[in-house]
Amino acid sequence: MAEPPLKPVLQKPPGFRDQNIPTQSAPKPKPKPKPVMRTPLLPQSYHPKKRRSSRACCRSCCCFFCVLILILIVLVAVASAIFYLWFLPKFPVFHLQSFRIPRFNVTVKPDGTYLDAQTLIRVEAKNPNGKLSLFYKHIDVNVKVGPKPDPTDLGSGKVAGFTQKKSNTTSFKVETNVKNQLVDDGEGAKLKASFKSKGLVVSVEARTGLGYIVHGLKIGPLGVKLLCGGVSLKGLEDGKIPKCTINTLKWINIH
Repeated sequence: MAEPPLKPVLQKPPGFRDQNIPTQSAPKPKPKPKPVMRTPLLPQSYHPKKRRSSRACCRSCCCFFCVLILILIVLVAVASAIFYLWFLPKFPVFHLQSFRIPRFNVTVKPDGTYLDAQTLIRVEAKNPNGKLSLFYKHIDVNVKVGPKPDPTDLGSGKVAGFTQKKSNTTSFKVETNVKNQLVDDGEGAKLKASFKSKGLVVSVEARTGLGYIVHGLKIGPLGVKLLCGGVSLKGLEDGKIPKCTINTLKWINIH
């Protein structure tokens, strides 16, 4: 038998896909890596400094010094209390022992009234402490006469510092001078009349430094001011010995 004739093979058009043949998907392109962001380099001065450690150090130092000061205050207070209870320190007692005016001249001249005067003063100091000696710095003494609102200055003098033993009484002498001191005409007349009548009121002011001595150790000094007088020449001649007032720390007065 004769074979059937072969059919011509049809050419597939371009772009033809056979649905029965599975198609291979094209590989997906790999994602590109993200560019790495680099932080810009800053100068050294722009870098933030570590402040926590420095602040903590400052706080620790402040706390340490506060505690140290508090401990020192407590120790000083305890030592002062023990010192006071054991020694019972007292201030010395001062009296204006004598006040003399050997020379007192009021002269009226064409150009004014002048005062020429000399004073001799003796102040008694008594140490009432039985366990403590006292030491005094140099003493500056100023003498005035007349009423308190506007007294007349009769000069000043100095006494060298000295030491006073336990339960001891001593005295120091001061001499003052004024020459050709100009005064008001009315004031000069009043001073002259008061001096003649012995009604002239005298006053002495002294400033010094006072301290204690404990077994050779000096404690102090403390600045003190003595106010003596407020008495007339007649009263002094009659035997009055006025007691001096001690002023310290500008507001403590001890009579």
